[in-house]
Amino acid sequence: MRAESEGPRRGAGESLGGIRAGNRRPADLLVAAAGTVLLLAVPAVVAMGADPSDPAAPEELRALLPPSLLALVAAVSNIAVLVLAAVVAVERMVRGAFRDLLRGLAAAAFGYGGAGAVNAAVLAVSGPGGPPELLTGTVEAGPLSSPLHAYLAAAIGYVAALGAVRVRRLRTALWSGIAVTALSVLLSGFSTVPALALTALVGATGAALAGYAVGASRPASLAEALLRELRRFGLEPLALEPAGTDGEGDLRFTADLPDRRLDIVLLRADDTPRVLKRLVRVALLRGPVAPPLMLSLGRRLEHAALMSFAARAAGAAVPRIAAIGEPGAGAAALVTEHMRLRTLDEADTGELTGPVLDGLWEELGLLHRHRIAHGSLNGDTVGWTLGGRPAFTGLSSGAVAAPPLKASLDCAALLTLLALRVGAERAVDAAVRVQGLEAVAAVLPLLQPAALPFGLRGRLRGRGEVLGELRTRIIGLAPEAPARPARLERMRPRTVLSFAVATVVGLVLANQLAGVDLSTIAAADPAWAGAAFAAATGCMLAAALALMGFVPFRLPLGMTVLVQYAGSFIRIAAPAGLGTLALNTRYVACQGASPGLAVSAVGLSQAVGLITHVPILLFCAYITGTGRFTDFSPSGTLIGLVVAVVAVAAAVLLVPALRAFVLERVRPYFSGVLPQLLDLLQRPQRLAMGVGGTLLLTVFFVLALYFSVAAFGGEAGIAAVAVVFLAGNAIGSAAPTPGGLGAVEAALLTGLTTVAGVPVAVGLPAVLLFRVLTFWFPVLPGWGAFHLLQRWKAI
Repeated sequence: MRAESEGPRRGAGESLGGIRAGNRRPADLLVAAAGTVLLLAVPAVVAMGADPSDPAAPEELRALLPPSLLALVAAVSNIAVLVLAAVVAVERMVRGAFRDLLRGLAAAAFGYGGAGAVNAAVLAVSGPGGPPELLTGTVEAGPLSSPLHAYLAAAIGYVAALGAVRVRRLRTALWSGIAVTALSVLLSGFSTVPALALTALVGATGAALAGYAVGASRPASLAEALLRELRRFGLEPLALEPAGTDGEGDLRFTADLPDRRLDIVLLRADDTPRVLKRLVRVALLRGPVAPPLMLSLGRRLEHAALMSFAARAAGAAVPRIAAIGEPGAGAAALVTEHMRLRTLDEADTGELTGPVLDGLWEELGLLHRHRIAHGSLNGDTVGWTLGGRPAFTGLSSGAVAAPPLKASLDCAALLTLLALRVGAERAVDAAVRVQGLEAVAAVLPLLQPAALPFGLRGRLRGRGEVLGELRTRIIGLAPEAPARPARLERMRPRTVLSFAVATVVGLVLANQLAGVDLSTIAAADPAWAGAAFAAATGCMLAAALALMGFVPFRLPLGMTVLVQYAGSFIRIAAPAGLGTLALNTRYVACQGASPGLAVSAVGLSQAVGLITHVPILLFCAYITGTGRFTDFSPSGTLIGLVVAVVAVAAAVLLVPALRAFVLERVRPYFSGVLPQLLDLLQRPQRLAMGVGGTLLLTVFFVLALYFSVAAFGGEAGIAAVAVVFLAGNAIGSAAPTPGGLGAVEAALLTGLTTVAGVPVAVGLPAVLLFRVLTFWFPVLPGWGAFHLLQRWKAI
């Protein structure tokens, strides 16, 4: 602990209310100014007619590698740069470094625009013969990429402006990909060494300009504001340290005074995640169970102080409030005397003896007798003082004058919390000893996830049997107890999500259907429609081959094809992929595989499908929209795809509910995959069959969509159609509707019109024909195959 004259220690990295201040460096301004001056001189030099007799990149250098190989190398490096840039963007968003990401995007925009501006200026001042050979290659490229390479300038600016990346290898890989792309452009004849040097200068100038315009991330210190508030109350701290966050997500600090320690909780007015979380629970749960909303900062502060005063007046072990301050606009500080606690999470199971458990129930009963409900019991809010007395913290979510239902909800939470530590039997027995059998029996209908605090529900994931054990124990002691769960939810989240998806899809389809003559479906060309039907039928054979390749023993081909048709019947009543996954697993198990082997084999087939789809999607997106490789810049389709993937990944990582939903959907596909994969690598023939069947399945689906478009006179590139199908299939797999119904149609139609350039009047009947052939038509033979396989006891 420092002396008072040295000043209190400050919590580095903390910011007031989560707001970060920009730090503009003069060096960035100087670099940007110098780079701008140099770039402005380029058109002047060109106008003066400077043109050396020897080109900067001789033909001998360009003949080292064939153009086709350079195109492939450039494609791989471009895709790698975009993917890694997306990974860095998601990493910055997850860490809350939004200013860093904004600086990088601004630098990319400055780099791309600056390169285009220099190119336009050079072309404007050049003579009839065009720009000097010093700046142009031997191969013609687009107007924004010759002489300077706009994509490379944007990439250089983005990487240079990001600042420190936590994983150094990512930064190295990004620079390596940019260098490989630049070398490919040079050797292929699209650019020259001076042009690439000017491209790098544009990128560096854009990075410096963005660095000064946006500013570097520098958190504003909280220390001075908190110190002023403490001194206003006559408190002179020797040290001020950050102490993490509490259960509600509020920042916590500790302040050491000469004679005691204080705890400080910082409440913020811009706490959007908490408000949204409470709004969702208010919408989904009935009134008595839903938490209080408390939108305003003043209301939250008053409620937290009221709960503390009420609990202390009731005789509970609650720290005394020392001050209530306002360190800044939109923030408030609740200062309390420090109470040293040993929480339930910190206690060993052996310490949780009968008297200890009884003491927790007695302390909770003390609060309930004074009509105080806690509302947020968890392992970090339940504990004991140094003297051994039970104590509860985190009362800000509770209620005074609480109805009996809220007290029962507390009892259900404490029962579940203790059962997670000492088992259902000991938890129930302790509650019965203190609360009485009748009171414990009344809690039985509330033993369900919807009745538990949010944090406790998270602890319960993966241990759902605990609630069942508690119910069994209570019914064993009180057989007459009401066993039927109480209805606490207004509606389930899945219902809300399904309704929202159906509404959005319906609006999209209605917009697309407007002005389209549906009678054109009957005008499909028979030959192309027949080809689409053949491709759709081939999908069943390919899916069967893929499954046969990943199962370590022989499966009959005919029966495996029937299983795929049966899966088409099952998926009309199950979310996309899950019904087929369960049916294939059941089929493999009935053929003699153990349950674990069946799950891992089918999961491996799904994992390989995902692994193969991603590079195919990226490569097709790379070449979509380009008749040739031009200057090796990635197409707009690929950039748009990467942006969409970044947005989805960021949403999944930043929103806990969405992250849990995705993990729940993805986990079955990868369960037990690694051991099965290692075993399959020792059998190259089966591996080739599995991977080949997976690739063939994608090819047949793409051909079915391509032929469906051709059946109505449409023209589209096969690569663009592949991008549309793969993206639509991914959206359908994520949609909660059976078979991705509605979401797939909307995604395919939108993709055909925007990516492939197919008119709506052609795209709509093409999508409907494709879905009829691949989704609806197999249902009828699938129904027969399902019942036949059941009769054979094959599923």
